[in-house]
Amino acid sequence: MSDLINEYCMHTATAGELRGQDEGREVVLTGWAWHNRDHGGLIFIDLRDRDGYTQIVVDPDCVSAEDFAKAEHVGREYVLKVSGKVRRRSEDAINPNMATGEIEVLADSLEVLNTSQTPPFAIEDGIETDETTRMRLRYLDIRRPEVLAALKLRHQVVQALRAALNKRGFLEIETPILANSTPEGARDYIVPSRPNPGKFYALPQSPQQFKQMLMVAGVERYYQIARCFRDEDLRADRQPEFTQVDIEMSFVQGDDVIRMMDDVMAETLSAVGVEVAFPLKRMSYAEAMDRYGCDRPDTRFGMELVDISSIVGNSGFKVFSGAVQNGGVVKAINAKGAGDWSRGDVEKLAEVAAENGAKGMAWIAFTTDGQEKSPIIKFFSEEEFSALKDAMDVEPGDLLLFAADKPDVANAVLSALRLRMAELLNIPREGHSLLWVVNFPMFRYDEEEKKYTAEHHPFTHVLDEDLDIMESDPLACGSYSYDLVMDGFEVGGGTIRIHNAEEQRRVLRIVGLSDEEIDEKFGHLIQALELGAPPHGGIALGLDRLVMLLAGKSSIRDVIAFPKTSSASDPMTGAPSAITGRQLKEVNLRLL
Repeated sequence: MSDLINEYCMHTATAGELRGQDEGREVVLTGWAWHNRDHGGLIFIDLRDRDGYTQIVVDPDCVSAEDFAKAEHVGREYVLKVSGKVRRRSEDAINPNMATGEIEVLADSLEVLNTSQTPPFAIEDGIETDETTRMRLRYLDIRRPEVLAALKLRHQVVQALRAALNKRGFLEIETPILANSTPEGARDYIVPSRPNPGKFYALPQSPQQFKQMLMVAGVERYYQIARCFRDEDLRADRQPEFTQVDIEMSFVQGDDVIRMMDDVMAETLSAVGVEVAFPLKRMSYAEAMDRYGCDRPDTRFGMELVDISSIVGNSGFKVFSGAVQNGGVVKAINAKGAGDWSRGDVEKLAEVAAENGAKGMAWIAFTTDGQEKSPIIKFFSEEEFSALKDAMDVEPGDLLLFAADKPDVANAVLSALRLRMAELLNIPREGHSLLWVVNFPMFRYDEEEKKYTAEHHPFTHVLDEDLDIMESDPLACGSYSYDLVMDGFEVGGGTIRIHNAEEQRRVLRIVGLSDEEIDEKFGHLIQALELGAPPHGGIALGLDRLVMLLAGKSSIRDVIAFPKTSSASDPMTGAPSAITGRQLKEVNLRLL
């Protein structure tokens, strides 16, 4: 491939490809001056391009006086073209920490293609420059090897996914960016239509409806590297515009999609040097919530949740017994290694618990010298305390953290505490752990909105055995659904879709839409389902999140070429920006 890379440009080799076997080769290199050192008559320039960097030696005996004068004044990030011969470094000058460390290029000519102002931050890894500055000058930030490496990795992942899907008969098909607004869980970005005054397009939160209609159209196997848009509050793994690998198949059941994705992911991860055992383990939603408190568990470490309701449900500690008697649960985690923490340090964890809905946080510390510390121990009988220690596998040096509340609150509290303690205790989380979480409930009740909402989305097929109870007991309904979880993040989510128009209407009614709203917002989909829709299902992979984890980054901003900041703005271009009154008038809008 290097021959093709070097065929249509100024250079005959890249700055990262030369090795000892290239000794004596005449080359032309192009790139940026990374470092420039004058060693008493000899000038050394580290020339960097997207492939790596090579040491250039400028000797006054080998270049013209004019070129040597240029080399003396080369500044950081000057754009250079260098011709010369590859030579081996002396044994004591070999740099084992760089890929081209065996060689250097003795220049015979040097051309400055462009100068550069001194960059406001170092073009190197591990800098501490604030994010806004880096985003404002993102084109400089991308020059840094670690940022460019993340973009290369992203490219490799996309190409591997495409190759794996192509050979399985999938067609890559684009779907519209300008579409209708539909309720899919987040706010839409809306776009006014000039030819249709008072009407708006919505940017797609996902291509969900279009891919389903492609299945009705008989495409059978579709995928797309799809741009998606959601107007929601941002965090490390969210952006207002993001990319998902959208996949849909006809004439399938859930097991077919999962088995296909096991094979696709195995090939994709192998292509980027990550080996994971396939097929992946499957865990039910109920088991994930019971053991880890969340539906995207990080299974690379233990500290699992333990339900101790049966042990403490009749204890003298009213917080515990009251929770159980009111239909709640008492659960706990064992943070091994934190038993000697001070009371002040332990009680700081109550802030984490409160952020996740807890009214308080109980704890018991077992110090390494054999003491048992906690204000709640006195409320337990000897039998209850002994059973509690057995259930929690207590040893000296352990710290028990409790949550007593409704199951969803207790799970959320301990899930957050589990992750926080893993950080504070520096518990190793090496490598990658992938699994399927399957069989999600179909509906959940939104306490804020006071209505039912779909756990995945309202196009999900309800379990056949639960179709008869959809209206009478929505929360008891299961669904044909599955999430791909990696290192504690959901990197993919999918379902078997509804392919029956009447079932689709029933689900949309349960989530609060009237028949008129169904016809207005989803009439096109309902009609498609009435015209011979096959059984179908699929999955969407969060490409940004997947690459973030593979690259070992903590934010998807680190693997997106031009991301938005946490305020959904772009410091480089100034977006979002004001528009003129004329532009507003053209689309029949005015600002209030």
